[in-house]
Amino acid sequence: MSKKITKNINRINDMTLIATVDIGKKKNYGYACTTKGDEIKVFEFYNSGEGFKKFYKIVNQYKEQTGLKELVVAIESTGSYGEAFQHYLNKRKVKLLQVNPMHTKRVKELQGNSPNKNDKKDPRVIADIIKLGQALSVIIPEGSAAELRRLAHLRESKLEDKGRSYNRIESYVTLIFPEFSHIMKDLKTKTALHLLTYYPTPGSIIELGIEELTRVMKRVSRSRIGKERAIELYNAAKSSGGIIEGLDSIVYSISLSVNEMTMYVKQIEEIEKKLEEYLADIHYSQFILSIKGIGIVSAAVLIGEVGDFRKYKNEKELLKLAGLNLFEISSGRHSGVRHITKRGRSLMRKILFLISLNMVKKGGIMHEKYQKYLERKMPKMKALIAISRKILSIIFALVRDKTEYKLNYGEYTKAA
Repeated sequence: MSKKITKNINRINDMTLIATVDIGKKKNYGYACTTKGDEIKVFEFYNSGEGFKKFYKIVNQYKEQTGLKELVVAIESTGSYGEAFQHYLNKRKVKLLQVNPMHTKRVKELQGNSPNKNDKKDPRVIADIIKLGQALSVIIPEGSAAELRRLAHLRESKLEDKGRSYNRIESYVTLIFPEFSHIMKDLKTKTALHLLTYYPTPGSIIELGIEELTRVMKRVSRSRIGKERAIELYNAAKSSGGIIEGLDSIVYSISLSVNEMTMYVKQIEEIEKKLEEYLADIHYSQFILSIKGIGIVSAAVLIGEVGDFRKYKNEKELLKLAGLNLFEISSGRHSGVRHITKRGRSLMRKILFLISLNMVKKGGIMHEKYQKYLERKMPKMKALIAISRKILSIIFALVRDKTEYKLNYGEYTKAA
């Protein structure tokens, strides 16, 4: 679910009831208090529809009893366990907030001098954090944006699965034909996978012969790979140092892993088609896609991670959402180096970084800006992070102003 830092001190006043929940897999702990210190005891409720109703009934009764007008509910960020509960509350007259687990841990250490987990204590700690103004408001994606969120995470999962399959193929090939990956440098290519499927061992390459091997490689690669590479692979097979013990089992393992990776490639392609379909329903996506260097998949993932760009007041909120906001540790005469917090949506950071890599290439819209950073002796990684921050600022400005990208992007970053 999306989140953003807010100035919560403006949300909480003497007419606000602060309700907090420590989320568990099956059982939750609820609590409520006023800004003046009145409270109800921590109570249990299950992570179920009936449990949600119980919580809502108890805190609303207490709200009426105390004569308060507003209800704020806060939970610790817990991933999928608390998502159904947040969706339930989102349909009711409740302001949703969440706190960083790191903040909860630190406040617990201050209060009890112990970092140990204690569920009955957590709801009170969360309430104290809310009073300090250290909360994050929750934006739950709806409609097509919600579909993009799920599909983006599914795609990321399949990419990880594909990577693991590739690593297995590489390790198996190293055992029986270590020279193969020196010649066919990318095992993900159609030619490499075809050879590993039908001729995975040095013996099978030798048996095929140079002429037939050349024909096969030319056909599969559509003539991009010719006789020279075939001869190189054939000679490597003749002098290979691969093992021969347990050979059949390793070949079988390669076959399974190749089929597995091929399946993941197909699934990723299908997911990307669905991303494109749902992206078409987001009318402001045209403004993001007008930026040279941002493709359909990148735009879809970004919108899925953000939820709705239009619900953010400024670029700072988006930078915090992505964990691209800066912090500095300084003391006395020592002036610390600034870093990004990384306390945000990691997939959002990743996709912005990949977009940056594309845009700083020669001919890219951020190439000149990137070179200026490097001329100022900025390390390449920090320069790319700075470009990521700037891209996010531009996207925010374009969506806010309902306009397409123009080359004088400095106007948009300044306006944002």
